[in-house]
Amino acid sequence: MTTFREAVEARDADALEASLAENVVFTSPVAFKPYPGKAITAAILRGVLRVFEDFRYVREIADPNGRDHALLFEATVNGKTVNGCDFLHYDDDGLIDSLTVMIRPLSAAQAMAEAMAAQFPRIQEEALAATQARSAS
Repeated sequence: MTTFREAVEARDADALEASLAENVVFTSPVAFKPYPGKAITAAILRGVLRVFEDFRYVREIADPNGRDHALLFEATVNGKTVNGCDFLHYDDDGLIDSLTVMIRPLSAAQAMAEAMAAQFPRIQEEALAATQARSAS
């Protein structure tokens, strides 16, 4: 199984989605309320893949039990350097059930918010299509 980090580094949206639990909750660095569910989280991550440039993880921290990971990263969004961290929690099945992202500095968070706002109509369409496909099967 491909790890979340490997999927991100390979820009593999399918592997990213496969790493998520159905009940995953995504907490955004630029939105107040969390986004619950695999369909919307996967769609948001695809949007992030579209807006991040020169993305790279620079450090990984894991608890001894392997359930919690912090992945520190650097990237560029619209010419702004982004420093951030993905905080992951894994469920009993080894799938991510909680993903929280933090970004700094403020100018980078603002650039990220603008870039993702432009992506959001597509993100919502992708999430809706995925939800409909799951309920049809």
